[in-house]
Amino acid sequence: MAGGDTIAGVIARFLEARGVTTVFALQGGHIQPIWDRAAALGVRFVDVRDERAAVHMAHAHGELAAAPGVAPGIAMAAAGPGVTNTVTAIANAHVARAPVVLIGGAPPRPQVGLGALQEVPQVAIMRPITRAAWTVRDARQVPAALDRAWRLALGGGGGDGGDPGPVYIEFPTDVLRERLPESLFEAALAPPPPPRRRPPDGGEITRAVAEIWSAEKPLVISGRGARGAGEGLVRLLDATGAVYLDTQESRGLVPDDHPATVAAMRGAAMRDADLVVLVGRRLDYQLGYGSPAVFPNARFVRLADVPGELSDNRRGVVEVAAAPALALDAIVDEAAGRAPKADRSWAEGLRARHVERAAKLKARMAEEPAGSDGYMHPYRLLGAIDAALDPDSIVIADGGDILSFARIALSPGTYLDAGALGCLGVGVPFGVAAALACPGRKVISINGDGAFGFNAMEIDTALRHDARAVFVVANNGGWNIERHDQLTNYDGRVRGAELRFSDYAAMARALGLHAERIEDPAALPGALERAFAKAPALLDVLVTRDAVSPDGRSGLAGVPDLQPLETWDAAEKNLNSGI
Repeated sequence: MAGGDTIAGVIARFLEARGVTTVFALQGGHIQPIWDRAAALGVRFVDVRDERAAVHMAHAHGELAAAPGVAPGIAMAAAGPGVTNTVTAIANAHVARAPVVLIGGAPPRPQVGLGALQEVPQVAIMRPITRAAWTVRDARQVPAALDRAWRLALGGGGGDGGDPGPVYIEFPTDVLRERLPESLFEAALAPPPPPRRRPPDGGEITRAVAEIWSAEKPLVISGRGARGAGEGLVRLLDATGAVYLDTQESRGLVPDDHPATVAAMRGAAMRDADLVVLVGRRLDYQLGYGSPAVFPNARFVRLADVPGELSDNRRGVVEVAAAPALALDAIVDEAAGRAPKADRSWAEGLRARHVERAAKLKARMAEEPAGSDGYMHPYRLLGAIDAALDPDSIVIADGGDILSFARIALSPGTYLDAGALGCLGVGVPFGVAAALACPGRKVISINGDGAFGFNAMEIDTALRHDARAVFVVANNGGWNIERHDQLTNYDGRVRGAELRFSDYAAMARALGLHAERIEDPAALPGALERAFAKAPALLDVLVTRDAVSPDGRSGLAGVPDLQPLETWDAAEKNLNSGI
């Protein structure tokens, strides 16, 4: 269009030029001009039943698409309740540092301040939980604003040195109808430059090698920033004799059968380590904030290319600001031929106990008896799921109790869950997005019955868009982690923690999915096989309320004062007793 294009057309063409093939959204008049033009260009719109689910799907799509870290997930929402419905999902992406761009609609400029339809302070609401949030009111600023939103969402991967995360950008509907000469936006339609990877400083690498190769009990812990650095992690572990712990942010980077993996001995590894190498990982509550109460003997070496993963809570004796993959290779290369001082007997002892515990857990998963209510233990369900997985499977876990069991019981190739925010409701939309982004892989979404309720209607979205995921509901008729907390710590007064053993399979069948309700563990293998063959499908599995999850036993539900877990909290109080 030599004479120019509408701003809605400019936005649509920008998305097409950046390789966006899928947008997650719920229709509305404020964004209809963009929707119409983008759909005409071949962009696929996955129309959801609630805008929160659209952002969850964009979050997962950005994590799982062919080149994660190169393009953010894209969501759209109409003004007012459309945008405000996304707040929880945007907050989750913000805490998870997930690259998402949310395009919002806004009332026309002449009506602002007059009580316009669906007028609320959307930017003010979004600003604290995004990397940036703003309104574009001038058509001439649109190309630069789109490029800025894209770069900010990618964070360090976009080359600006910040954390990745969600960005909110909104357009008044009258701006979308304005026209812009082609010469003012044609440059914005050029492909973006490839992401830049920051190389390490030679002096920092030398200091890191000195620390790591002199440690006797080195521990490596990876996080989100280590994605794409799996080979480098394995090289470091092989070269040093360190032990390794992953987190839910980086599951699958190091194979479970690698001799450094000691996940079942997490507490002992953290307690004993004299050096911790953090690779792209924040020291948040899941790692005890790096406190000396949790890591009583350790120094820290930190590798990351974004500020939030390099220096939060506890500084490193060495902090390597670089792309983790480049830093890991540089460390191993510089140390070539140098013998590490790692205590092999310590590492081998941890590994042996890890293997023993893992074997006992496998046995429990196959044999755990039913509860007093006659329903199967969650481990029986997870054992059947684990047997049905292959190395390329994508597993999503959502809930309180069932997530706690799944996190230690399953060994998937790719894993997503409710994350550091503990955001229930991600299971179904993450499953939909995963199945669409990776159509050749098995996708299974495991949900507690409480968590399932947040976005249960999105199984309809899965069917309409042929997202071939299997959704499993672990149905124990309650919010069980809170229920056990109330029984244990509140004199048995159970309030607001009871649900019904509702028939979610009947709900799914009513919406057109293949679905089965299962009480007998022996029926699970066949049901899973049928579900994968007929996906999208749902299995409603009745599990006992009697089982107390690992997180329930650790006291996480009780929210201790200083640390998230009761044992860590006691250690922190003891450490602080002399203050």
